[in-house]
Amino acid sequence: MKNRNRLISLEKRITSCKECPRLVDWQKTVAVNKISRYNDWDYWGKPVPSFGKENAELLVVGLAPAAHGANRTGRIFTGDRSGEWLYRALYEFGFCNLPESKHIDDGLELNNCRITAALHCAPPMNKPAVTELNNCRQFLIEELLLLKRIKVIIALGKIAFDMVILSAKELKLTESKNSYKFSHGGEVRLKNETVITGKLTESMFNKIFKQVRTIIV
Repeated sequence: MKNRNRLISLEKRITSCKECPRLVDWQKTVAVNKISRYNDWDYWGKPVPSFGKENAELLVVGLAPAAHGANRTGRIFTGDRSGEWLYRALYEFGFCNLPESKHIDDGLELNNCRITAALHCAPPMNKPAVTELNNCRQFLIEELLLLKRIKVIIALGKIAFDMVILSAKELKLTESKNSYKFSHGGEVRLKNETVITGKLTESMFNKIFKQVRTIIV
């Protein structure tokens, strides 16, 4: 219960964060200047918190919310194409109760899984600055510290992978002298967790989750 309360507090701090002025301005701009197919939406337009339970054994780490995806819906990987692939794979492998994720009140629940991102704000051109990633990495560090049962971390893309490894080293989940190289579909071992790397394609998601199910049964 203590960790759950701390995670709830962390999610609230993420949502209210204004540490990176460029990202704060961009999110608001996107929320006002909507694309035509979402004109009837009231955009979230602020940092998007992590999603899932505190006792999860699987942690999925993406890059950042999409400008007209999670920045619109308010839930990570919800409302864009990559989210369609991710949640369909999660459903097929038993990590969520629905095969799609449309909006924050659609009844979707994760099973033994939590989803977060290297950056909790949508960045312009989907390209975060190093300073922005470093600011947001403090949230990832805190989250990894609170998630006591994680066995597998899926890092979607090199930036997510780099932020996971940097955070793990800071928490002494691995030896700082170790060198970890990113490769799509690669697998590296920390002290207690396995990090699996991938990219945002449907075929890659299926391959990754087959790997995950050899570890989490």
